[in-house]
Amino acid sequence: MQKQNAGQLSRRQILAAAGFVGLATVTGCGSGDDGGDGKDLSKKQNGAMKNYRAGQQFKAAEPLSFSVLHNNNPVYPMKDGWLFWKELTERTGVTLKPVDVPLADYEKKRSVLIGAGDAPFLIPKTYHPSEVAFVSSGAVLPVSDYVKLMPNFRDKVRKWKLEPELDSIRQSDGKYYLLPGLHEKAKAGYSLSFRTDVLDRHGLTLPTTWDEVYDVLKALKDEHPGTYPFSDRWSTNTPFPCGALFSYLGQAFGVRAGWTYDNISFDHKAQKYVFTGAQDGYRQMVEYLRRLVAEKLMDPESFSQTDDQAVQKLLAGKCYAMSANPQELVQNYRYNLRKQVEGAKIEMVPVPLGPAGPVVLGGSRLENGVMISSKALKSDSFVAMMQFVDWLWYSDEGQRLARWGVEGTTYTRSGSQYRLKPGISLMGSDPDAPKDMQKDYGFYNGVFAYGGSWELVSSMFGPDEKKFQAAMARREQLPIDPAHPLQSFEQEQATLWDTPLKDTVIQNTLRFVLGKRPLSQWDAYLAELKSKNMQQLVDLHNKAYERFRKENG
Repeated sequence: MQKQNAGQLSRRQILAAAGFVGLATVTGCGSGDDGGDGKDLSKKQNGAMKNYRAGQQFKAAEPLSFSVLHNNNPVYPMKDGWLFWKELTERTGVTLKPVDVPLADYEKKRSVLIGAGDAPFLIPKTYHPSEVAFVSSGAVLPVSDYVKLMPNFRDKVRKWKLEPELDSIRQSDGKYYLLPGLHEKAKAGYSLSFRTDVLDRHGLTLPTTWDEVYDVLKALKDEHPGTYPFSDRWSTNTPFPCGALFSYLGQAFGVRAGWTYDNISFDHKAQKYVFTGAQDGYRQMVEYLRRLVAEKLMDPESFSQTDDQAVQKLLAGKCYAMSANPQELVQNYRYNLRKQVEGAKIEMVPVPLGPAGPVVLGGSRLENGVMISSKALKSDSFVAMMQFVDWLWYSDEGQRLARWGVEGTTYTRSGSQYRLKPGISLMGSDPDAPKDMQKDYGFYNGVFAYGGSWELVSSMFGPDEKKFQAAMARREQLPIDPAHPLQSFEQEQATLWDTPLKDTVIQNTLRFVLGKRPLSQWDAYLAELKSKNMQQLVDLHNKAYERFRKENG
């Protein structure tokens, strides 16, 4: 490694050197602050591969086992006999010991286990910023100190230029405590779907902008005055009713809303953090939805009904538009419509365009990821464990195994074209198949299968999703919000302010949309936010942003 004057390096550059700049071996040059330099880790190499590198099959030098927290999805309950476990052990020499936790209790149980010091070594299915709660206690490792052991992870970060995304999850010490899923390209999830047979009957075409959405809904209302043309879902078990709709509609207005809502957003023109729920774009989004509800183009029950109630309205012909994702479109809406309504057709449109233009909000190339328990560092097979994590979650072969299973047994492949073996269904692809990829084999399990190259991720798309993602991929991805990690005492203060402010935003968003509060009271709403420490929260984040920028170059 070329020597440089450390005094001329920014702290961020030093951290980067410790993390993923050209450190291919366990005993390579270190930053001195990684808590695990070559000498320390030399006693923790039982079972590790020497000169392990990207693209190489990891195989432990001796049989090893590691505990893993397993999020048990009721759609495919865990089985000891899954081919996934057997194949993983055969390929890597590692046996995973799952600590099984029901999906509904996952986050709560994870916190209890970590707090009691009983957490497994590997803690996957963790969404940023959930890991922040475990940083101050030292219960989870600053994994950025150890990615030098993970050549596949570093290779993808470098190739896909993911450093800014990783910076966005660093804490005030400059380290990150979560190994996130890494995506080559941002993947869009939700948009509007329309009954195209109904549109065709009335000479209407699929809308491409939100103005056209209004026009189509208006025309449908004229033809079917007794219905709400648009009824929506994803409103229960979430703090933000119609979370999907607000997420993709907000994108069209250049703001985060719904499931992606955060009180603090970065204004790239002003180069500072602002309060999301007070932005002009947020108000314009609210005004748009208010218009739909006021003119009876959107069902006001959308914001309170269950998913089943919403979908029944679609299937019964009581509405003609509803939020969808590609899986729901195919497996639920289309499948059931065809059984109930002769000639029914339904399509999902690319997210309609709004004032922000053809853009996708930044930050969506990271997915949920893995925390490592601090106890793992005491293990004499720590290095091998990190190599194993690198292979399973970040190598092309590991990701292919987790998604598609075993070539010749569960799938066949020709180049980038994958095909399920006959008699196997994946997410409803063949409802009559005797075997299910997830339930019977344990592949495409959300605990292990995420991230990857666009070729691999898109290999699982059906025709609808291929068309949708191709259209969305042509849009410009906006820059992600820059890092602004809060120190522990600031985090405590921010948390006290954050929740009441978020509650105020959500409650008033719905009141404005439903007409329970007139939009003429927007300024009064802003005054209420100010009285709940809105400006103090914004100032706190801007202070953290300026501090991190100065300290890290």
